[in-house]
Amino acid sequence: MPKKCELTGKIPLKGHNVSHANNKTKRRFLPNLKKVKFTSELLKRNLKLTVSNSGVRSVDKKGSFDEFLKTVKNKNLSPRLRKLKKIILIKSPYKKKTLAKSA
Repeated sequence: MPKKCELTGKIPLKGHNVSHANNKTKRRFLPNLKKVKFTSELLKRNLKLTVSNSGVRSVDKKGSFDEFLKTVKNKNLSPRLRKLKKIILIKSPYKKKTLAKSA
């Protein structure tokens, strides 16, 4: 299983441990991943995803899992979530933005 967030696309970073004597040894900075269940209201089902803590906070900020998927860019999502995003965009009611006409 890759250590990658399915929502935000976060992956492990590379760096060094630096000792007091300035010796450098390689290390990895892993994302803070958790297995989380999300509920999709439009699809009427639960999804179990491997998500970083910041991904969970982003979903909370948007209000719901469906709203988050509508606004996130496709390049950050896993292939499984890209398919779900298409389905959600089709099923979601379209909100038309009206422009104020100056007369």
